[in-house]
Amino acid sequence: MLPLPNSSSLNSESALPSTGVRADFTVDQNWESYSDEDHAIWRELFERQAALLPGRVVPEFLEGLDFLSVAADGIPDFARLNELLKDATGWTIVAVPGLVPDEVFFDHLANRRFPATHWIRDRAQLDYLEEPDLFHDVFGHVPLLANPVFADYMQAYGKGGLRASGKGALQYLARLYWYTVEFGLIETREGLRIYGAGIVSSKSESIFALESPSPNRIGFDLERVMSTLYRIDDFQETYFVIKSFQSLFNATAQDFAPIYKELDRRPDFDPGVILESDRVIFRGNGSYHR
Repeated sequence: MLPLPNSSSLNSESALPSTGVRADFTVDQNWESYSDEDHAIWRELFERQAALLPGRVVPEFLEGLDFLSVAADGIPDFARLNELLKDATGWTIVAVPGLVPDEVFFDHLANRRFPATHWIRDRAQLDYLEEPDLFHDVFGHVPLLANPVFADYMQAYGKGGLRASGKGALQYLARLYWYTVEFGLIETREGLRIYGAGIVSSKSESIFALESPSPNRIGFDLERVMSTLYRIDDFQETYFVIKSFQSLFNATAQDFAPIYKELDRRPDFDPGVILESDRVIFRGNGSYHR
């Protein structure tokens, strides 16, 4: 749930915690306050994605979903999930009212706390939301936090964010998060699979990302990803494909400061462009965005 450029993220100077919101922007989940309709919306979203994802999503995601007992019977209680998740990888989920200030977000990740929105969309927003809700954050993100390697990547990302504070590099970190944690694809023996939360929590993009002839699928390269703009209001024009979670962790387990300096001297790339240096897995025809 990274505060992204041009998003409605809170600003630490102008949006101070209100009543019920702690200094770290966490709140109580208040699981008992969810209505029957809230639980029904969760079940509908869960059942739809659970039927769609097998054969499309990376196996580690389904394993995490089963392990965490995120069942289809209603909105999960964060306290119960935390008992399982902390034993597995040391992570916990903390409830937040929405997008949080950048440094707060990075600090939570660096300390193995995942900030998850505590409210769920209404029925009119089943297929599209401008801002992440509980279903996106919990169904989309939490299962992979049960995977040790991906869990380590998320913590390393948070630590990198704290190191970048004040260096004017947020846009590069936002692009990395966007093209991996939110909209990443992965190579498997069975073909390309989804792992990004923005895809796995969306019926339409789960289909588009793998099946549409429109978008590019390009091999992951750290500097290439950090140089590439992205779409926040529609399907992606390009998806970056990692070879494994371990390869992603290895590529990003470094100090980004020298990379930031180099990227500052280069132009950004448009979302749909293909470079001669790219490892092109699939060259899209761009038909959707035209």
